[in-house]
Amino acid sequence: MDIETDGRFGNKRVHHRLGPANGAASSSTSGKVCIHWRAGRCNRFPCPYLHSELPEATAKRPSQSGGGGNVWRNPHSGGGGGRGAGGAGGPNKWGRGPGGADGGPRHKVPDRPCRYFLAGDCSYGEKCRYPHSYSMSDSITMLTPLQGHEKVVTGIALPAGSDKLYSGSKDGTVRMWDCQTGQCAGVINMGREIGCMISEGPWLFVGIPDAVKVWNMQTQAEMNLTGPTGQVYALAVGNELLFAATQDGRILAWRFSAATNGFEPAASLVGHQLAVVSLVVGAMRLYSASMDKTIRVWDLATLQCIQTLSDHTGVVMSVLCWDQFLLSCSLDQTIKVSLCP
Repeated sequence: MDIETDGRFGNKRVHHRLGPANGAASSSTSGKVCIHWRAGRCNRFPCPYLHSELPEATAKRPSQSGGGGNVWRNPHSGGGGGRGAGGAGGPNKWGRGPGGADGGPRHKVPDRPCRYFLAGDCSYGEKCRYPHSYSMSDSITMLTPLQGHEKVVTGIALPAGSDKLYSGSKDGTVRMWDCQTGQCAGVINMGREIGCMISEGPWLFVGIPDAVKVWNMQTQAEMNLTGPTGQVYALAVGNELLFAATQDGRILAWRFSAATNGFEPAASLVGHQLAVVSLVVGAMRLYSASMDKTIRVWDLATLQCIQTLSDHTGVVMSVLCWDQFLLSCSLDQTIKVSLCP
């Protein structure tokens, strides 16, 4: 560290930093006190700002202690700060003090939406101190909630060429939502809990206990695919086949027939000991996750099981293919990443 001697620059530097002895701003200064000097770390020479407190005569507000002089308070210490030195009664110049632009108290804007607004009954309106927004993100904002289902929503789908969003619920209904207005355009009462829902092209597939309900949104064709036992928990499409994961551990497959414009049974994939709850297709493979804590890999060409993965110690809830990787999550509180067989 370099130490300057008094005979070189020391006394002169101290004199220039203190400014005029009477506290008045000189022509070479701005009339403001150096904030870096206040913090004890100013290293500018010469500094264009005063290195001394402003005289009491410039203060227009009494201190909180009852005296008539201006007592400066550190804006970061939590105490009340005086008016800015740029002019008596002017706005706070520090930018980070507890005062607002008008010198009054400034409150931090809460970082969560108003829960009464989300419930639709906030009485404060625009004066509410909490944001009236469904999302705090700058890029994604919720437009409106689609309300109407009375129980858990288990699936949504948007068939190709349709302007309707479809949702299925354990309340036993399929609801159609207008994509332009967000309003419910119709309700189909299935009478049974809906376990899953997907769309492929114009087709909408809905898994219910003991069946898969099928609609063609372009031709209005409707059919039931029977064969499952218990709830259908997952659906997937691959190699021109429709797969349904069932409660009894089987995976049923149907093939679309252009001649009959319908679906015909193709296979029953047996191997899991408990319910199959998730399906995904990738790289000519079908991956199935089950409550028996295993993942099975099926060849789409032969529909034969070619491998069983037993790394999880709990129910495997979902599987996902990403590039050459297979990702799976489980009730054992882990996510496994494996190379796709």
